Amino acid sequence: MSAWEGLRVVVTGGASGIGRATAEAFLAAGARVAVLDVSVDDLPASAVGVAADLRDRAQTTEAVDHAAQTLGGIDVLVNNAGISAIGTVEGNDDAEWARVLDINVVGMARASAAALPHLRASSRAAIVNVCSIAALNGLPDRALYSASKGAVLALTFAMATDHVSEGVRVNAVSPGTVHTPFVDRMLARFDDPVAERAALDARQATGHMVSPAEVAATIMFAADPSLPSLTGANLDVDGGVTHLRVRR
Repeated sequence: MSAWEGLRVVVTGGASGIGRATAEAFLAAGARVAVLDVSVDDLPASAVGVAADLRDRAQTTEAVDHAAQTLGGIDVLVNNAGISAIGTVEGNDDAEWARVLDINVVGMARASAAALPHLRASSRAAIVNVCSIAALNGLPDRALYSASKGAVLALTFAMATDHVSEGVRVNAVSPGTVHTPFVDRMLARFDDPVAERAALDARQATGHMVSPAEVAATIMFAADPSLPSLTGANLDVDGGVTHLRVRR
């Protein structure tokens, strides 16, 4: 029997991109999956959809509790929901700073707080926070986004420390540039989408963007119940951006 057979997984932001790929990967492995997103009209087959805005604590708690009731508990929480932001520290006003941090950081804390009572009842409990290489690399025009992901990384280490004695493992996964529908929409706005796509591919030492499926596989590794000593870790899946310097 698969290690994932019957595992009860909640994925925030699971309707598209990395979150959708993650939900699909868990489902394909035999897990039961609930997706929390602002819209759950289009979800992977067999996934349970629960509409939720992570900016609202009561709504988040209600959604997580509903997912737990439907699944019969929670073994894994994947904190994937998040938004991007472009610009230097001069490029975003206070309202945008508050919005991004509220979703990317506080929303993750809200979902985790709601899930912890259910996770404590599991013998295979794990939380995986989707971070970014922006947390540890100085990326241009990403001041707000980088700040939010730096906070996510620090939050991951703090949560891992707080809950290790309760049997809840907490890890982060940090993708590089991932080829998602969001990226395709961004490329479509350029005069030469093909050239821009080539430039994005060239950023990685591997010569291509990271696929959502690769990130999903890394998330599953971080949550693997057969790895009880894997906690407080940050796993890069970035095509070598962080540590490799390759001449072409």
